[in-house]
Amino acid sequence: MLNEVLKNIGRFFLLVFLQGMILNDINLLDGYAIPSLYIMVMLMLPMETPRWLELLVGLVLGLSMDMFTNTVGIHASACVFLAFLRPVYLSAIAPRDGYEFGQKPSITDQGLSWYLRYISVLVVAHHFWLFYLEVYSFKGFFSTLLRVVLSSAFTLALLVLSQYLVYNSKRTSMA
Repeated sequence: MLNEVLKNIGRFFLLVFLQGMILNDINLLDGYAIPSLYIMVMLMLPMETPRWLELLVGLVLGLSMDMFTNTVGIHASACVFLAFLRPVYLSAIAPRDGYEFGQKPSITDQGLSWYLRYISVLVVAHHFWLFYLEVYSFKGFFSTLLRVVLSSAFTLALLVLSQYLVYNSKRTSMA
């Protein structure tokens, strides 16, 4: 239990630092494709995490990113929205018998198709909320929608790649 908590705290600091120092400076296609790997902190929380803790982690994560990006609550709002949506969506895609205690929302525990369904909906929802709140207007609706789609695709690719890199390296080091 303590080991899992320490892993999540380490993941939090590593991903916030990586996002703030490196990934925020990557702007592909004139800023239309911006990776948001930091939301992996929320996506990888254990399934049995209490809702109040998810909301608190979302707020702290978002405020941390707001400090790096010098925005006023935009990331905090999007991360709290993600934390609110996550348990609802997890219960909607749960197997008939529910999740076993200790299962993680990862490719190794749930499979690739489940993981893609899980992250794609939540990443698109987070990005939709984030980018439309950032422009605070529907004036450039399709331009912002293109930004949501391209950034979501880039983020999804990074999330899947990081799952394979982290869990494959753990499997080979155990053998």
